[in-house]
Amino acid sequence: MLIGLMPGALAWPAAMIVWGPGYTSTLHRHHCVHLLMAVHGTLRIRGGARQHWLRCGAALVRPDAAHEVDARDATVLIAFVEPESPLGAALSARIERAIMPVPAPELAHWRRAIGRGPTLSRPCVEAWVRERLLCERRLPKIHPRVNRVLRYLRERLGSGEDLSLTTLAGIAGLSEPRLMHVFTESLGIALRPYILWLRVQQGCRELANGASVTEAAMRAGFSDAAHMSRTFRRMLGTTPREIAARRKVAHGTAIDDPGTGAQVALARVRKASPNSKA
Repeated sequence: MLIGLMPGALAWPAAMIVWGPGYTSTLHRHHCVHLLMAVHGTLRIRGGARQHWLRCGAALVRPDAAHEVDARDATVLIAFVEPESPLGAALSARIERAIMPVPAPELAHWRRAIGRGPTLSRPCVEAWVRERLLCERRLPKIHPRVNRVLRYLRERLGSGEDLSLTTLAGIAGLSEPRLMHVFTESLGIALRPYILWLRVQQGCRELANGASVTEAAMRAGFSDAAHMSRTFRRMLGTTPREIAARRKVAHGTAIDDPGTGAQVALARVRKASPNSKA
């Protein structure tokens, strides 16, 4: 997700990782690889009300797969990983179905790496990301013309500039139908839903920086606060107000991925209500 690292500076990191007390979420889906780990105990996850709950210590969720979580009785670590990043590509290659439990031996290694005290150590989490996750990174295969569009979107989202299909096709140097085809082929998601996902990220960043829900909605390019709230509920299983309520108990840092120049943003949640939504 987009987050602010310092006043006046933004990062487009490979992942956002949060950890803290347990939580629950409603059924939702988002365009990222989702990693959930119970640092202590187990969590429950399923793909919808008609499916059985899967109880496990950790799970990986495929991008855009619907899921809901009940981890209220566990200390949890949650990662949102961009599928277009090398880290996301490496994790995606391991996910054979929508929701995949992490094998017990690997989970045991992960837990030993991050520590199992009452609060996690940021250096240990950073080392775990580098040694256990980034070591498997792969270069994602994205059409070079699509990369032009991605750079344009990330630089200008929320600026009020034209993001129409006609403009983006011109940026890519492709016809509109051809851009729509290669974009979906490269990212596994159509152009418009992807832009909406970027707006969700921008909204999260604005809320984390102290903006009101109305201000965040305007800056992220939503039509109004109600539109952003509906989108957050559908894509994150939570609301903007719930995210804003937690901003005062989180802080972040960043580490570089030496192989790609990408960054991993780490946000530590010091305390939160056990029944709050992620």
